[in-house]
Amino acid sequence: MADDLSVRRPPGRIRARLRVGPVDLVTALDVLITLVAFLADNSYLTSEVRHHGHHGAGVLVLLVSVTTAAPLVLRDRRPLTAWLCSVAAITISALIFTPHRDISGPYIPGAVAVYLLCLYAVAVRGGNRVTVTAAAVTVFGAAALDQQSAAVALPMMIPLLLGHLVRVRRSTRQALADQEARHDAETAVLEERQRIARELHDVVAHHMSVIAIQAEAAPYKVTDPPPELAESFADIRSSALEGLTELRRVLGVLRTGDSPQTAPQPGLERLEEVLASARGGGLTIDVSVSGEAPALPQGVALSAHRILQEALSNAMKHAPGAAVSVDIAYGTAELRLRVVNGPGTEPPPAGMSGGGHGLVGMRERVIMLDGELSAGPEPDGGFAVTAVLPYEKAST
Repeated sequence: MADDLSVRRPPGRIRARLRVGPVDLVTALDVLITLVAFLADNSYLTSEVRHHGHHGAGVLVLLVSVTTAAPLVLRDRRPLTAWLCSVAAITISALIFTPHRDISGPYIPGAVAVYLLCLYAVAVRGGNRVTVTAAAVTVFGAAALDQQSAAVALPMMIPLLLGHLVRVRRSTRQALADQEARHDAETAVLEERQRIARELHDVVAHHMSVIAIQAEAAPYKVTDPPPELAESFADIRSSALEGLTELRRVLGVLRTGDSPQTAPQPGLERLEEVLASARGGGLTIDVSVSGEAPALPQGVALSAHRILQEALSNAMKHAPGAAVSVDIAYGTAELRLRVVNGPGTEPPPAGMSGGGHGLVGMRERVIMLDGELSAGPEPDGGFAVTAVLPYEKAST
């Protein structure tokens, strides 16, 4: 039953109002009531024992008074333990005094008050199963101790009912507060995504559109431009337009917050497009594919495409004209991708020093798939990127 005590203490905001400095008012009140109950029980038992002609039970009266009042001290922190101790205390006191008719009835008033407070705490903190169990123990326990006064168990259901209503109300308020907090968090995330989308649209999309327009118009500004020049500008325009298409897809996801895509995600089936773009940028690329390509999970296919794209882009930026080897190995449980570029044959273009975000993005994609990524310089001055992408994680 201890597992059913889903709420040990009132929520933080309620609990904060029940403190005065370092003093917890609930605990202090329980200690005060415990002291009052002890004095009341001791006075009642002493009077009853003397009334029935027994004068040598002082120590026993003291022990019973302590036993029946003490459970209240545990009520706040361990309500179920406090209730069980109160059950045991009432049972023991009834078995000690009632058979000898040392008191007028089977119940000690202070002990009953402590029991009712413990019952209320169990109903407030516990689940339905604990509450029903406490009610059953109360009814059948009262009948077992004294059949003539078993009806006293019915009024004892009032604390259980009140505690149950308080718990339901508190749980409802907590659920509403949690729902409101989740809504606020989701709203904040959506607003941030929309802000990022606006920035991307206003800055990046604008500049890429200008690049595409200028690349298309550039050949017409030169009389009889060489075919190589016209082809290079065409490649620039094509890359810019493809980037714009990808950017618009990302903007749509950022603005709506939905995962479904408006177009199929790129994968290794577009390998030749990525290689052609990199070759157009001056790289010499040798490709090796081993194994039979399975139907890749979408996450693996997209991550492999982006990692390959980023590795070749880094080679174009930092090692222009380099020879690059691309090895793709399809295994039974994982895809292994390795991109190695040699040292560049031309100086890197000015203003192309990256901030390392590409490698961070690669690592994040691999981590999401529980894969492995290694990236670092080669002894000959080149750079190698190796990614291992398991199929199983992406398909779950």
